[in-house]
Order: sequence, then C-alpha cells, then structure tokens
Amino acid sequence: MTAFETPPFAGASPSEGAAAPLHVAVVMDGNGRWAKQRGLPRSLGHSAGVEALKRTVEAAPRLNIRWLTVFGFSTENWSRPAAEVAELMALPKRYFETDIARLDREGVRVRVIGRREGLSSELVRLVDDAQARTERNDRFHLNIAFNYGGQADITDAVRRFAEDVAAGRCKPQDLDERLFGSLLATSGSPPPDLIVRPSGEQRLSNFLLWEAAYAELVFQDVLWPDYGEQHLREALTQFAARDRRYGAIAADNVLATG
Repeated sequence: MTAFETPPFAGASPSEGAAAPLHVAVVMDGNGRWAKQRGLPRSLGHSAGVEALKRTVEAAPRLNIRWLTVFGFSTENWSRPAAEVAELMALPKRYFETDIARLDREGVRVRVIGRREGLSSELVRLVDDAQARTERNDRFHLNIAFNYGGQADITDAVRRFAEDVAAGRCKPQDLDERLFGSLLATSGSPPPDLIVRPSGEQRLSNFLLWEAAYAELVFQDVLWPDYGEQHLREALTQFAARDRRYGAIAADNVLATG
C-alpha cells in the first residue's frame, strides 16, 4: 500500500472491508454552546474541547486513519471578545505541554498550519518546537489549523506564486493544480477524504476550501466537547456507504447506457 492509498476501515461498516478515509478533517465546533447549556463560562467549554481532541487523536489511528486535520482557530475568530481570544490562544500551549511527549512517543507528527502573524512569540516558539520534535514521525499525522482560513491560505499561495513569477523563478503558464496545491499550508498531506462537522451546523466555515473539492461531508448533531471514538466511528460508517466517483459515473451506469 502506498502512502496515499486508502486502507480498510477497522470499525463497524455497512460491508466488510469497506474503505476507511486516509485523511479526516474535523471542524471542532460547539464549545461555547456546550458551556452555555451547563451554565459554565465559555472558557470551560474550550478546555473540554481540548479533552475531546485528545480522545479523537487517540481513536483515529485505531480506525486506520493516517492523517487528521482539526480546525482550532480561524482567521475570523479574532473578532471574538478579547478575553475569549486570549483563552483560545492558550489552548495549544496547554495541549502541547501536556501531550507532546506522548504524541512523540507514539509516532505522531504534528504540524500547525495557518498564519503566524498575530501569534505571540511564546506560542510561535512552542509550535516550532513541537513540529521540530515530531518531524521524523510517520505513524500518524496531526495537522492543527490555527489562525487559519481557507481563503487566507489561497490568497497567501497566490501571493507566493506571484512573487516567484516576478523574481523569474517560474512563468505564469507553469501554474497548474498540482503546483498550486504545493503552495498551500497543507502541502505534503493527501486531500481530505472526509470532513466532519459536529454541533449540527452544516457549512465549511472557510475550512480547507481548495482541498475539500471531492471530500465527503458528514454533519453530526453532537457538540464537540462530547465528541469521542463512537462519534468518529459513526462518521466513518457514513463515509463507507458513500459512492465516490470524482466526477465520473458509476460502472453500472456506463454499462446501462453503453
């Protein structure tokens, strides 16, 4: 099996041997509503969301997922109240301080994708250290989208290509889908097979806009702090039942019309 081939799904599925998604992306949504339902401050909802992330990262390799990309903080989240932004900024620090040794020991490679502008020097250092510490690991890949937006990432990629053209390093006609993909923050990862959004909302919210071209979408009515392995299994079961054609038509339809 090559690096980007789809493995069998290790969980319950509609049919034995159904394919598992190689790369799953998750919009970690619902922390604030979870806290509100319990009469708690939003900060405790975000802390509970970190625990849900830990559970999901532990479960994903058991389900034959090789890449997991999670949406932690968007470029639009800066518009939230300053106290909540400060709380969100503190979450990666807590996560890495408590879990980076275990992640490294278990062969997890960590990448944080998104703009560094606006992040504190301490957070940037922590992110860089986590990435450097785990860069040789290849058992499982964890991408954390932080200060990330799909539109911002596409804009940054276009700017980088324009700078290369202006510097004479390439020509406009060199640009194709493969080259453009290599300029994105997710370069080096396969495109997501499955994008999951808990919390009942049904939109991408500026997440992996280019990469989502042929991803299957699953929306689940559970708030992120309550998320766990069983919810992920349920999303994979839905994925296994999908007929992925990538713009083509099913073989039986070809025979019927041939």
